[in-house]
Amino acid sequence: MKKEMICISCPIGCHLNVSWDEDKELELEQIKVEGNKCSRGITYGREEILSPKRVITATCSVDSIYMHRIPVKTTSAVNKEYMVDLLEEIYKLRIKTPIKTGDVLINNYKNTGVNIVATRSLNK
Repeated sequence: MKKEMICISCPIGCHLNVSWDEDKELELEQIKVEGNKCSRGITYGREEILSPKRVITATCSVDSIYMHRIPVKTTSAVNKEYMVDLLEEIYKLRIKTPIKTGDVLINNYKNTGVNIVATRSLNK
């Protein structure tokens, strides 16, 4: 099987051609990646086929006289299968001030080791 994709690991944005044999149990080394200009493209192409992940950025409600929402993000990439549920959890949050950049709002989401943190400080 073949798939074309654009690598998002670095600013170059290489056009990757990724191919693999559908009949075999898929392993990292069996996935062939072409079109990459750096080694990150190989890693990205292979991981995108085996287990696609994304860093999630969003906003959540905050009790503040200055702002209604505050930006948040995951501390690392999370499997795409968790995206919808994770966003629902984030949108349910109502954060109390004061809050500092890096404060953990959700700890170890579904035992993935991924935390959701504030990306802005707010005193009131």
